[in-house]
Amino acid sequence: GGSLPARAMAAPWELFCWKGDWGLPSVDSESLTVLAYARFSGAPLRVHKLSNPWKSPSGVLPALKTEEDVVSQPLQILAYLRKRKYNADYGLSATEGADTLAFASLIEEKLLPALIYMFWVDSKNYVSFTRPWYGEAIPFPLNFFLPNRMHTRFLERLRLIRGGQWNDNEEEAENEIYKEARECLTLLSQRLGSHKFFFGNSPSSLDAIVFGHLAPLLKAKLPNSKLQQHLRSLDNLCILCTSILGLYFPNDDSEPECSSKKIPQNNSSDSDEDPHKRRKQILSVIVGLSAMISYAFLSGILSIQRVTTHNALRQPSPLEDDDVDEGQ
Repeated sequence: GGSLPARAMAAPWELFCWKGDWGLPSVDSESLTVLAYARFSGAPLRVHKLSNPWKSPSGVLPALKTEEDVVSQPLQILAYLRKRKYNADYGLSATEGADTLAFASLIEEKLLPALIYMFWVDSKNYVSFTRPWYGEAIPFPLNFFLPNRMHTRFLERLRLIRGGQWNDNEEEAENEIYKEARECLTLLSQRLGSHKFFFGNSPSSLDAIVFGHLAPLLKAKLPNSKLQQHLRSLDNLCILCTSILGLYFPNDDSEPECSSKKIPQNNSSDSDEDPHKRRKQILSVIVGLSAMISYAFLSGILSIQRVTTHNALRQPSPLEDDDVDEGQ
């Protein structure tokens, strides 16, 4: 097994993930989890930061391309790296390993629904923050339909996690989702205590998962920020996110939320899209007019979508099953 890391160095594995913004190396929780774990474990990855999931070999982000395979699920990517001896969890006891699994499940069941709700269901956030961000980031003409498709996917995922427990009263459902998320954040804060990381002085996969879910919540400037206020009241979780950004992503356009110290704002040297910057700037001028027209068009249909969001959560739509496309 000793030759594996050397071989990986010679032809590095390639990680395709969502690009960064808001002072984060990526805007996407799953991409952030994988990026953080790769930095913690020292895995030699060539990182491509994209704003078009179709450029990923699996059609989804994040994805890890290795000599023999493409791995797409974030926890499977972590398992793949762990098997190849890039293991940020090697020092954990059996109890700490069990804690990691328990908290990872808790985050998936209790915190993730609130994040999806906050970015993709809350109509104020979706219409004035999430939708415009992806509409601008995703290249024309894909920005016409990809954000809508992502929206549908996230609603589907929310419904799956919630196991159909969606009250007829939308306000009640929203309150319940946020209440569970606040409880989850409080439990995480209690477990972290005054430690630097969850299990002492070095970060593990649990730190990567927590960072992946909390950093966007901390940094995105959302108009409706109910959960953000609760997170900001838990100093140790804020400090965890800030110190991971400062220690492991010093040049990834990251500016700490909880400290006044500025970090140099260079673009990450491993960003795949830098060479095309000038061409993109020219293109953006050319499609500026189209973008304005498409934005007007989308604003028109958004009002219809907002009304149907609640029904979409209760009723699966057979028309939106694109899994086949994404596997190509």
